[in-house]
Amino acid sequence: MSTGPVTRSSTRAEVIGPLTVGPVAHGGHCIVRYEGRVIFVRHALPGERVRVRLTDTSQDRFWRGDAVEVEEASAQRVSPRCEVAGPGGCGGCDLQHVSAAGQLDWKTAVVREQLQRLGGLAWDGEVEGVDPRWEWRTRMRYRRDADGRLAMRRFRSHDLVALPAGGCPIAAAEAIVSVDEQLQPDRRIEPGPTGVPVVTEQAAGRHWTVAADGFWQVHPAAADTLVGAVLDGLAAQPGERAFDLFCGVGLFTGALADHGVQVWGVEYDRTAIGLARRNLADHGASVRFSVGDVGRELQRLPKRTDLIVLDPPRKGAGKKVVDQSIARRPRAIALVACDPAALGRDVGYFAAAGWQLQGLRAFDLFPQTHHIESVAILVPPTG
Repeated sequence: MSTGPVTRSSTRAEVIGPLTVGPVAHGGHCIVRYEGRVIFVRHALPGERVRVRLTDTSQDRFWRGDAVEVEEASAQRVSPRCEVAGPGGCGGCDLQHVSAAGQLDWKTAVVREQLQRLGGLAWDGEVEGVDPRWEWRTRMRYRRDADGRLAMRRFRSHDLVALPAGGCPIAAAEAIVSVDEQLQPDRRIEPGPTGVPVVTEQAAGRHWTVAADGFWQVHPAAADTLVGAVLDGLAAQPGERAFDLFCGVGLFTGALADHGVQVWGVEYDRTAIGLARRNLADHGASVRFSVGDVGRELQRLPKRTDLIVLDPPRKGAGKKVVDQSIARRPRAIALVACDPAALGRDVGYFAAAGWQLQGLRAFDLFPQTHHIESVAILVPPTG
């Protein structure tokens, strides 16, 4: 049923529908088609009949909206645990209205679509669930609102919404917390070698010193899950050589070195490299590190290696780094991707060069949100 034409001057409060919800889209939305236009709708599920409050009509090609009334609900719909997780609320959790099984289905569909559309490759696997699904986020960033309450940002906005009385349900009990970009006191935080506060994390059979405001996987099972997928996929052998690109504090470097591999890590963050050297000092000359832009530093590394681990930031490795990695003629590359779109693009660069996707595992390491972590194993063309 149509409520009539809607123009670009529509206000945020305008509600249209009911409309039938189409497939999921990357970013925590579903696609709804309305009078020839695509609307990216949050807080909906495929197949539902919903009324949509338009939240952004500024684009010619698409609009954005929230499902504010559900007239026909999906069997995968559940009640959100957090009272500010719904329309107009906190922008952090996209999928609290989706059951645990439904979230895996949702994320599987996203990985398949992005890999096919951007990489030109089919994938028949499924996203794997990882516990815990609540109280898992070990690092939290809050703001304070005008009344001094801890708050989070609304979706695509600088506006703040105060946390409910019980706090954020995905925050771990002992999460490292910053408020208004200021790190809060934590009993685990100690002065680091350069004066930067550090914490100790444990994964892959080791303890890791990490800057308190630096990068570390926020799900408590993530580091071990990803290390296991990388090691299984590469099947590294003692005596082989490897590059660990975007190596951070040395997680994959250490895991490979502990299996007898000689590893050269590269990372642009000087603090992280300093900590990586300390974390893996017991390996001596079998591990080396370079600090700087990965694309530039790669040109200075040896021209041959057996294995490469790529663990880039959310934007992906990019064609330049992919091409430089291929030029080193490794027997296998593990690509760790925290964004399905970046995964699709980077795998597409490999595929264009004749490389094959030998395996792909995707993990729900960000429950209640749309984020997904993947490990792709790529091998050179045969024959």
